[in-house]
Amino acid sequence: MSENLKTIRELAEELGVSKQAIQYHIKSLTNKTRQTNDKGIVVLSLEEQQFIRSKVDKQTNKNKTNDKQKDKETKWDIHNYLISELDEVKKNRDKQLAVKDKQLENKDSQISQMQNLLDQQQRLALQDKKLLEEYKAEIKDLKALAMPIREDEKDVSHQSETVPAQAKPKKWWQFKKRGQKND
Repeated sequence: MSENLKTIRELAEELGVSKQAIQYHIKSLTNKTRQTNDKGIVVLSLEEQQFIRSKVDKQTNKNKTNDKQKDKETKWDIHNYLISELDEVKKNRDKQLAVKDKQLENKDSQISQMQNLLDQQQRLALQDKKLLEEYKAEIKDLKALAMPIREDEKDVSHQSETVPAQAKPKKWWQFKKRGQKND
């Protein structure tokens, strides 16, 4: 771990304040995940330490007359801390925008693929419709080409219509009954 990173306890001892006072000032820092060391203890970066120092110094100097130089240093420390935080936010924003841009490119390519597939489907449906119409036309032509009935065939068909209907065939059990009667 870097020497620039300090735990809350170390910073509190260095500044001569309680850990609770340091934690109070940490609340005024921007909300972000804190770094931890290999033991899982929260550590503060150099900018965070300077920000907290300036806050603690400001509180301890309330009863004393404020020196213009210290006030400028405090403002400068806060300014530097805020600039570093702003840079970090910009980096995160840029990363997120890059990811979103890539996602949009992927979506655009997916949309173009879907449009191509839809076009293909429509073309195939149109081809199927044309084939179906062609088949219907062929069937109609074949029906029209059916051979006409000749005159002598017409006479035969009329005769079959005038012939009385034949008797219905008998069932097998009816034959058996007749056979028994004759015996």
